[in-house]
Amino acid sequence: MKKSLLILTGHSQGLGRAILDNYLAKENFQILAISRSKLDLDRPNLTEVSLDLGELDVLESRMEELLPDGDYEQVILINNAGWIGEIKPIGSLMVKKLRSQVNVNLLAPMYLTNAFIAKYKAYQGKKIICNVSSGASHKPMQGWGGYCSTKAAIAMFTKVAAKENSDAEFRFFSVAPGIVDTQMQDEIRQASALDFPEIERFKSYKSNGDLSSPEQVASKISHMLENEHQFTEVIQDVRDFELP
Repeated sequence: MKKSLLILTGHSQGLGRAILDNYLAKENFQILAISRSKLDLDRPNLTEVSLDLGELDVLESRMEELLPDGDYEQVILINNAGWIGEIKPIGSLMVKKLRSQVNVNLLAPMYLTNAFIAKYKAYQGKKIICNVSSGASHKPMQGWGGYCSTKAAIAMFTKVAAKENSDAEFRFFSVAPGIVDTQMQDEIRQASALDFPEIERFKSYKSNGDLSSPEQVASKISHMLENEHQFTEVIQDVRDFELP
């Protein structure tokens, strides 16, 4: 049986770790996982790459090793890495942190998507790119100027890629994972109410048990990618469907 390839960013924690664990359980997948920190897992089907996706020159110089050759049954890229950034109103943002946020949330997945299409365009079989966006991509949130904007931009970039490659056996998804119980939610709950007026609502998600688990969301994303013919639109939200 041919192996399938998964390239996954942001695998060391949160939703990325749950996606990694989901695919590690699939024996036919070879996984290349990219994060700043390695987990040092001893798994024969896993290759971990330590890389800060905010350092775009380094990412560009190492692109060849991140897109391995092979006779794969299918190739999947999941751009999951993301950063909430500074939770402050526009006018109070630090330029350096804003630049890092744009690099991680937008430019790095744009670079990887572009290189993935170029590398695997001639490959036979399924070719899927899944960019993790957010419901915040179409809902302005005070204090989230950088996050909302970068997630909106990657969603549009994904839609353009899909339109350009509609006849090339690629599938593209920009998926909103919902509100997930991860470190990012913890960072949001620690924001200042002056900078983030909706903080009490986000605190209530945790106290009321309204957050989705990373494992639940990872299972839904995996189901979507395995049954991509059932999901015809580029823009998807895991809250819109249930597992069978």
